[in-house]
Amino acid sequence: MGGSGPRGEDRDEVTPSAVKPTTRLVGILETAAPDAGRLALWDIFKDRLRDLGHVEGENIGFEFRWADGRQERLAGAAAELVGLGVAVLVTAGTPAAAAASRETTEIAVVMATGVALGTQLTKEADNRNANVTGISDLPPGVSAMRLQLLGEAVAGTGPFAILADRGNPSSPLAVRETHDAARSLGMAVKEYWLQGPDEFGDTLSAMKSDGMRGFVIAPGAMFFAQRKILAAFALERRLPSMSVRREYAEAGCLMAYGAPIRENYRQAAAFVSRILHGAKPAELPVDQPTGFDLVINLKAAETLGLALPQALLARAEKIRQ
Repeated sequence: MGGSGPRGEDRDEVTPSAVKPTTRLVGILETAAPDAGRLALWDIFKDRLRDLGHVEGENIGFEFRWADGRQERLAGAAAELVGLGVAVLVTAGTPAAAAASRETTEIAVVMATGVALGTQLTKEADNRNANVTGISDLPPGVSAMRLQLLGEAVAGTGPFAILADRGNPSSPLAVRETHDAARSLGMAVKEYWLQGPDEFGDTLSAMKSDGMRGFVIAPGAMFFAQRKILAAFALERRLPSMSVRREYAEAGCLMAYGAPIRENYRQAAAFVSRILHGAKPAELPVDQPTGFDLVINLKAAETLGLALPQALLARAEKIRQ
């Protein structure tokens, strides 16, 4: 779980003992695992910081902690990073942001991904979280659009499911928004909660037995970390899936609708730069994405035997992976 990186081969290259005394140390608390896709995102983050004048090994260092999708590891990892005296904590995934905010009220916490608005991380709801800022990934209306697009893709009149992570503080909000969207769209939705990836098979089998037409995946770093396994289970059980980022569709899920995740990491770097230059987190409003992409995996559609409407295909970026 420990080590500096982000690239797997040099995760131990920068350690607190190797960092120059004048170097500002940035702690990275990751809910997911260091797979190639996630490592590339942190490279984007570091590249943007370099563009802003923060050069690794000269005036900035990085210390990573990876939970590998196991949320029970986050509290200890957050404590380790705080103990190192990091100048800023950058988190990926709402559980990581929650763990960081519980561990410190003094060190700035910048969310690269996660959901603050509507959760306990909202500053207005709890002044203790005035040290949390960054990018919040569940803007109003996006849950309704995901459900609507899935309904356009899958013919029939049966209910849809929403798959939610019981350990993620943002999941109740996503579930509530999806139920509200279903009512406004005249659809039926049933929620399915799980604790971890070892429950994927049984949970998706229950969806199939219950006659679900498909399912929406709630935002969550645990799901992102295990997206290939989740996609494989969905195809095996012939369940169309709507996910929150293109990386899920690239892993084999049927569809994705969401903001490009790369922009989150560029924006997070800008937040970190401003904080290192003296800005207070409370002075930096939580940002939300405004541009969204629809991605459809044609190979998954063929496997599921779906004849997707041409109007839907025309709106989407189509991939075959």
